[in-house]
Amino acid sequence: MNRISTLRAALVALLPLAAIALASPAFAQSPAASPSPAPAASPAPAPAPSATPAPVPPPAETKSPADSPAASQTPAPPPPAAPVQTADPFGEPFTLEPKKVVMLKGNANWDAAFDALIEAFKQLTAQLGKENVKPSGNPMIVYTSTDDTGFTFIAEIPVDQDVKNLGKSMSMGNSPDGKALKFVHRGSYDNMDNTYEAITNHLDDKKLEAKDTFIEEYITDPLKTAEDKLVINVYVPLK
Repeated sequence: MNRISTLRAALVALLPLAAIALASPAFAQSPAASPSPAPAASPAPAPAPSATPAPVPPPAETKSPADSPAASQTPAPPPPAAPVQTADPFGEPFTLEPKKVVMLKGNANWDAAFDALIEAFKQLTAQLGKENVKPSGNPMIVYTSTDDTGFTFIAEIPVDQDVKNLGKSMSMGNSPDGKALKFVHRGSYDNMDNTYEAITNHLDDKKLEAKDTFIEEYITDPLKTAEDKLVINVYVPLK
């Protein structure tokens, strides 16, 4: 709010000047002459009174909004809200497309499951390096059978060309295809049991029947990613 200065006009009274009578010196009278009275002097005209103009008031002081304590300041807009992370899809219908893969068959017990899978991926990666073939997709594990003690599996890496001079237990083939459900696991391989338990409950709730196999696609490189940072898509083919 601008401060407003109070204006005051100074009024100067007009002071009329009184008429001033001029006294003339007495004339010497001649003895023979009759004394003649001196003519009365006309009073000097009073000067016209001059009005003293009122002083011009200074312009009202203008204060900027920042100088006034009562000035309201526009608050800075709040920062945009952080995007809300949505949950991973769980049980999303998915169609698997067949891919050309180099594969390695193996088996392992549950106590050393992850080590066995990593070793299989290392062998396949080393073979591709020797043949100067680059992967064309994420590595996968296809579980072909399981029991209480262990499992059999096929480690697969997608490629765009045939790989020659394959090592022991290696071959070329195609990845599984067909309709499936997609689930996402985040975290260590040791916690996969929780994910598969949730998958089983989901299938029971939906009254869906799965085939005797399931596929894990490693979105993060299992050879370079810390185990507790893994991201794995789990595909469950349906009958």
